Amino acid sequence: MWHPLRGARPLQRYTEATSTVLRRLFGRDETRTQDEVKLEQSLEKTRSGFFRRIGSLFQANEITPELWDELEETLIRADVGVDTALDLVERTRNRVEREGIKSTQDAYLVLKQEMVGLLQAEEPLAMDQPRLLTVVLVVGVNGSGKTTTIGKLAHRYRQMGKKVVVAAADTFRAAAIDQLRVWAERAGVDLIAQAPGSDPAAVLYDAIRASQESRRADLLLVDTAGRLQTKYNLMQELEKMRRVAGRLVHRAPHEVLLVLDASTGQNAILQAKGFGQAAGVTGIVLTKLDGTAKGGAVLNIKKELGVPVRFVGTGEGIDDLAEFDPVAFVEGLLGE
Repeated sequence: MWHPLRGARPLQRYTEATSTVLRRLFGRDETRTQDEVKLEQSLEKTRSGFFRRIGSLFQANEITPELWDELEETLIRADVGVDTALDLVERTRNRVEREGIKSTQDAYLVLKQEMVGLLQAEEPLAMDQPRLLTVVLVVGVNGSGKTTTIGKLAHRYRQMGKKVVVAAADTFRAAAIDQLRVWAERAGVDLIAQAPGSDPAAVLYDAIRASQESRRADLLLVDTAGRLQTKYNLMQELEKMRRVAGRLVHRAPHEVLLVLDASTGQNAILQAKGFGQAAGVTGIVLTKLDGTAKGGAVLNIKKELGVPVRFVGTGEGIDDLAEFDPVAFVEGLLGE
């Protein structure tokens, strides 16, 4: 079967808008979901920056070496990252030449396809798989929007009919427990907490037991420390929590979501590498995407970190969280 990213056959000449064709190539309905609309709207600032220039490059009458040079430069300036920008241009250019594409609009569609390919997840979201109890650790530095994200996730899954419990295992900051309590109340879910300074693994233990027994929960969302005295201590604490979860629930934690502040651009990726493999991160949640022009850095995340973006914060309200969709992201990034 032909796959749109493998270039098994040349692209035909399209007269429709490239976004319409892109959705069709990836099996999407032409009617956008609410999450897709939110995601596209959150990219308005990024789209109005350097990415606006990309569309104009492909308005030229012919494909020239200068087009590729300018595309490369624009992607780098758009905070995509040098290595990813060079790789993206090379892959697009090779496909255009291999498939004998002459139209700049068709070349533009190839670029969009290759961008989608950079962002696609190989595995489905483990949170959505059927099981008795799903355990999700949420990690990230203080100030990234971690507590807010947990509140939004709790609300989202409660709206989907799930029984959700939240565990306040960031016990090193009294304010973190108080903030999480506010968000749990807003989301209408139960909170399991202990006194500030308690052992986070003990909080997790109690939360799992409560979720399995008295609360009969489907989903347990666990807040974790954003900063300890040293990075080593933080990773030791996370590893201990992973062991506790694994002993009590089969294959837990089922997801470890790292919350990153999108407004920091490429610095967010450096921050993510700081957590490294010790945290066992399986997916990324991007916050504050709607307030930044640095959304181009998202194209670099999966290539650099090896894990996909799963959710995006699209505003400050409790409903302002969208499941990440690569096609909708590319549409929002580039427009028509």
